[in-house]
Amino acid sequence: MNDSGDHSTNDAPAPEKPVGAALISAKVKHLPDSPGVYRMYDAGGDLLYVGKARSLKKRVASYAKLGGHSNRIARMIATTAQMEFITTATETDALLLEANLIKRLKPRYNVLMRDDKSFPYILLTGDHDFPQVLKHRGARARTGDYYGPFASAGAVTATLNALQKAFLLRSCSDSVFESRTRPCLLFQIKRCSAPCTGEIDAEGYAKLVGEARDFLKGRSRKTQRELVTLMDQASADLDFERAAIYRDRIRALTQIQQHQGINPQTVAEADVFAAWAEGGQTCVQVFFFRAGQNWGNRAYFPRHDKELSTEEVLDAFLAQFYEDRPPPRMVLLSHDVPGRALLAEALTIRAGRKVAVGLPRRGEKRELVDHALTNAREALGRRLAESSTQRKLLEGVAEVFDLDAPPTRIEVYDNSHISGTKPVGGMIVAGPDGFMKNQYRKFNIKGEDVQPGDDYAMMREVLTRRFTRLLKESEENKTDENAWPDLILIDGGAGQLKVALDVLAELGIDNVTAVGVAKGPERDAGRERFFMAGKPDFMMEPRNPVLYYLQRLRDEAHRYAIGSHRARRSKAIGVNPLDEIPGVGPGRKRALLQHFGSARAVSRAGLADLEAVNGISARVARTVYDHFHGNPNPGA
Repeated sequence: MNDSGDHSTNDAPAPEKPVGAALISAKVKHLPDSPGVYRMYDAGGDLLYVGKARSLKKRVASYAKLGGHSNRIARMIATTAQMEFITTATETDALLLEANLIKRLKPRYNVLMRDDKSFPYILLTGDHDFPQVLKHRGARARTGDYYGPFASAGAVTATLNALQKAFLLRSCSDSVFESRTRPCLLFQIKRCSAPCTGEIDAEGYAKLVGEARDFLKGRSRKTQRELVTLMDQASADLDFERAAIYRDRIRALTQIQQHQGINPQTVAEADVFAAWAEGGQTCVQVFFFRAGQNWGNRAYFPRHDKELSTEEVLDAFLAQFYEDRPPPRMVLLSHDVPGRALLAEALTIRAGRKVAVGLPRRGEKRELVDHALTNAREALGRRLAESSTQRKLLEGVAEVFDLDAPPTRIEVYDNSHISGTKPVGGMIVAGPDGFMKNQYRKFNIKGEDVQPGDDYAMMREVLTRRFTRLLKESEENKTDENAWPDLILIDGGAGQLKVALDVLAELGIDNVTAVGVAKGPERDAGRERFFMAGKPDFMMEPRNPVLYYLQRLRDEAHRYAIGSHRARRSKAIGVNPLDEIPGVGPGRKRALLQHFGSARAVSRAGLADLEAVNGISARVARTVYDHFHGNPNPGA
C-alpha cells in the first residue's frame, strides 16, 4: 500500500481563502440579477459595510473591477474577507432592509445617524370620560389621539404648558383624578378646569377637549375667533370675571404661536431636511411642521467618511431616519439626493398613503429649506468651534498627565451608596466629541466579600469587572481599539489609585494611565489633588481650563453614580419580600397579603397560621415559614 499520497495531502498547507477583489469576483458568479442587500466582513468577522442594489450581480461586480474606486472604497474592498447576501422582492424592500441593518449593526464604512432616540408626542387620552393631556414616548399602546412628533421634550413641555393655560385640560393621572376631594393648585392658578371635583361638567369639558383637538390639528384661528366672540359676549353681559378667563386663554394661544417662530401658511405637514458640510463633518438639520405649526427642530451630526459628498450623506441619513418613524405627507430637501424617487416610493409604502419628497426651488417651501440650511450651517460652526476647544483641552490633559498623545477615550469611575446600602459603581466616558453617553455603564456591587461602606472593595470590583470583560471581548474580536481607554480617572486619593493600579497589574494591562482625583480641603472645587504612579501628588493652577474640564468629568461621574444609586434604591423599595419565595405566585401572594395585611406580618406568622390561609397548602406554608425563619431540621 502506498501511503505517500495520503501523507502529502495531510502535510500540505490548506489553501488560502481569497480576500478582497478575488473573493468578490468569486461571489459574483453565483449572484442573481435581482434586488437585494449585501454585507461585507473583514477577516475578524467585523461588519464593514451594508449596501442595497437593484441588481446584486451588477452592483457587487463593480467592486471586483480594478481601479476607479475612492480611497475609502478601495480600503473596504481590500479588507473584505466574507460576504453575505439577502435577495428582496423589490428595490424598495432592499432600501428598507438596508436601513434597518445599518441602524442595528452600525457598520464601519456606512454613514451612521448616531442619534436614534425616539421623538416625544402629545397624547390626548381616549380611555376616560375626562381626557388627560400628557407627554408620550414609545409605543402607542394607550387609546387616544397622538400629536407630533416634537423635536424635543422641551418643545413638548412648552406646548403642554400653553395648552393647559389655553384649554384648561387636566394633566393628572387617572388615580389622582379619582382620589381628589377638592381642586388642586392648577385650578387655583387657572391652568385646569378641575373636572375631578365637578367644577366643570362633562359637556363643558368635552367642549374644551374639542377646542384643543382643533388647535392641535391646525385650526387655531377658528378657536381664537370663537374665544374672542365669547369674551365680547361676557363683557357685554358685564361678566368680567368670565371675560378675563377667555382673555387669558386667547393670550395663551397667541403665546404658543409666537414661540413657534415660523408657522407656514401653505405647508400643513412636512419634515424639512437641510445639510451643510464643512471641515470633514456634516450637520443635518431637521424641522418638524405639523398642523401648520412649527413643532421644533433638531441637529444631527452623522458619522461618515470625509470623501462622501453632502448629497450622499443626506441620502443615507434619510433612509435611517425613517426606518422606525412614521413619515409626514411631505419631505422637503436642501439637496437632490440620488435615491429621492426610491425614498418617496418606500415612504409611501410604509405610510400607506402618498408621501412626496421634494426639492423646492421657490416660494414658501424654499424659504423653509433656506431657514433650515442657515440653522445647519450655524450648528456645524458651533460644533467645529467646540471641537477645536475640546481638542485643545485634551492636548492639555495629555501634557498634565504625561500622555504620548491627546486621549481619545477617558473613563471616569465613581461609587455611590448610603451607609453601604445598595452600592452602585458608575463609569462615564468622554472623548473628542464630548461626553459619550451611550458608553456609560453602571455596576451593581454584587461581591459577597464587600463590606458595607468599603469604597476600596467596591472600586476593585467595578474595575475588575470592567477590564476583565474588555479583555474577553478583545480576545473574541467583539470590540475594537477605540473601546480601550487611554486614561482612567478614579474619584479618590492614593488609596483608590492603588486599588486601580493593582487591578490593572493583576490583569496584565500596562497601556492605560490611571489617575486618582481627590477632593480638596472641605471639598472645595479648584483645590483637587491628583495622584499618579511614580510621581508625587500635585495640584493645578486654580484657573487652568484643563482643571475645569477635569472637574466637569468628575462631576458628571458623580451625577451618574448618584442617579444610578437612586434608581436602584427606588426599584428596591417596590420589591415585596414574598416575590422571592419559590412557589408563591400572584394568587398565593394575594391570599397571604389579604389574610395577614402585610408582608411583614407574613414573615412573623407561625406555621399553623400560614396553613390556615385559604389556598395555602401545608407544603407551601412550610416553604414560606422556612424562607423567613430558616429550617433547623432540613429532613422535616
